[in-house]
Amino acid sequence: MADLNDPNVQWWRNAVVYQIYVRSFADSNGDGIGDLPGITARLPHLADLGVDALWITPFYTSPQHDHGYDVADYRDVDPLFGSLSDADALIARAHELDLRVVVDLVPNHTSDEHEWFKAALAAGPGSPERARYMFRDSPDGPPNNWSSVFGGPAWTQVEDGQWYLHLFDSTQPDLDWRNPEVPAMFEDVLRFWLDRGVDGFRVDVAHGLFKEESLRDQVVTDGDAPASSAHEMVERTITDEPMWDQPEVHGVYREWHRILDEAGPDRMAVAEAWTQTIESMTAFIRPDELDQTFNFAWLLADWSAESFAEVITDTLAAVEGVGAAPTWVLSNHDVVRHVTRYGGGEQGLARARAATLTMLALPGSSYLYQGEELGLEQVDVAPEDRQDPSYLRTGEVGRDGCRVPIPWGGAEAPYAFGPGAAQPWIPQPADWASLTVEAQSAAADSTLAFYKDALRIRKDFAWTAGDVVEMVDAGPDVLAFKRGPLTVVLNCGTTPAELPEGEVLLASGPVDGKLLPDTAAWLR
Repeated sequence: MADLNDPNVQWWRNAVVYQIYVRSFADSNGDGIGDLPGITARLPHLADLGVDALWITPFYTSPQHDHGYDVADYRDVDPLFGSLSDADALIARAHELDLRVVVDLVPNHTSDEHEWFKAALAAGPGSPERARYMFRDSPDGPPNNWSSVFGGPAWTQVEDGQWYLHLFDSTQPDLDWRNPEVPAMFEDVLRFWLDRGVDGFRVDVAHGLFKEESLRDQVVTDGDAPASSAHEMVERTITDEPMWDQPEVHGVYREWHRILDEAGPDRMAVAEAWTQTIESMTAFIRPDELDQTFNFAWLLADWSAESFAEVITDTLAAVEGVGAAPTWVLSNHDVVRHVTRYGGGEQGLARARAATLTMLALPGSSYLYQGEELGLEQVDVAPEDRQDPSYLRTGEVGRDGCRVPIPWGGAEAPYAFGPGAAQPWIPQPADWASLTVEAQSAAADSTLAFYKDALRIRKDFAWTAGDVVEMVDAGPDVLAFKRGPLTVVLNCGTTPAELPEGEVLLASGPVDGKLLPDTAAWLR
C-alpha cells in the first residue's frame, strides 16, 4: 500500500500550481494564439520558477465561443492548439522536469457543436438524444426565471418550440446529470486522459451539474431580478440557488474518486466550487470525494489584517474537519489581477507581493496565475479588442483584461510571445518592455526574482513546518502567525510595524529594523 504521508504520493497537499491560460501563454507558430507546443517550449521557465505543477485551461476541440470552455470533443485537441501528440509531448516533457500536469474538465455543459447536442436538435422533443440535456416544454416563455452567469436569460428556444437551459452562454447547453449516459461519458473521459499520463483534473463549475429537479423559480426580493453569478449573488445577498450545489453532485465525485484511485494514489482533482459557505465548500473534499477545492475567500478578502486572519482561521478549521489540505489563490483567468485589485501602481504591486508571501507561508497548496510572477496588472482592453462572451452579452467590461498574453522578451509587442511581429489575439500594452521574463531575469530586485526566492525558500519548510498555524497578536493592522519554525508578519497598516525577533529569511519589500506598510516578511 502507498504511504500517503509521502509527498510524492499526495503531492498536491503542499504544492504550488501554476495556471496556464492556454491562449495567452506562448505561441509556437506565429498565429497570435498560444498553443501546446508553445507551452512545452516554455516549461523550463516553470521549472526555474520553482513550481510543482501546471494547470492548463481547456485545449479540447471547441468552436471557442468561450475560449475552450465550450467543448465539442473531450478526447481530442483543437487544431488551434495542436494535436494529441502535442499533448503527449507536453506531458512527457513536464514529467522530465518533475512538473505535474493538471488539465481542465468541463462537465456542466458542452458546446452546442458537440455531437450529442447536434443529435438532440435533429431528433426532436421526447427523444433519448434530448434527454441528455435540459430541454423543456414551456409555451408561455422560459420555463423559469433563471439568469445566465454571462447575463440575460438562461434559456434559449429552438425551432420546434422547446427551450434548453444554459447557465452560461447560449452556445453552452447544460447537461442533464440525472441521465446515466452523462456520468458514463465523463468517466470514460477521465480514464482517457489518465491513460495519457495526466496527474489531475481541475473541475470547472464543480458545484453545478445537478439542478433542483423541479426547476422552480429562484426566490428573489419582489421586483428584483434573479442572478446566478456567484459575485452578483454575494453582492445582492441572494441565498436561494436552485441551480447550484445540489446534494446529488457528491455522488458523482465519489465515483470519480474511485476512478482516480484506480489510476494511482498520486492522481488528484481540484474543484472550482463557488459555494456560499466554507462548510458547503468542504463538502466537496470529504475523504471519498475530490482532493481539493479552490478557496476563493482568500481572493475575495479585503486588504486588512482582520480580514486575512478571519479567512485563515475559518479555512483551516473547516478543512481540518474533513482531513483535506487547504488551497489559496489570489488571481485567475476569471477575476481582476490582484495588483490592480489592491490599488494598482507601486502600492498595488507592494501589496500583491506581500499578500503572495503571506499566502505561500500557509499550509496547503498555492495556485498562481500566469503573469503574476511578473507583477502584471489588469489591462484596459479597447472595446474593439474584447472577446469575452460575458462582454458580448452584457456590454460590461468582462475578463479580457486578465487574459492578455504574457511578455517573454524584447522591447515591443508581441514581446517574444510568438514568432513574427504581429500583435497576439488580445493586444499587449506598449509599456511592458520592463516587465518581460527576459528583462526581469536580469534584475535582482524584480518581481520575478522575488517569486523565485519565495518558492525556493518555501521548499525548505512546505512539508516540514506542519499544518498548525498559531495566530500572534501584533496590533490591529498587522497580521502575524507562526507555523512551526516560521514566523510570518504582514503590515496592512499605514505606519511601520515592529519586527519580531529572528532571522529575516525573505521580505516582500525593504526591511530596516521595521516592517514598512504593505510589506510582509518571513522570519526564523
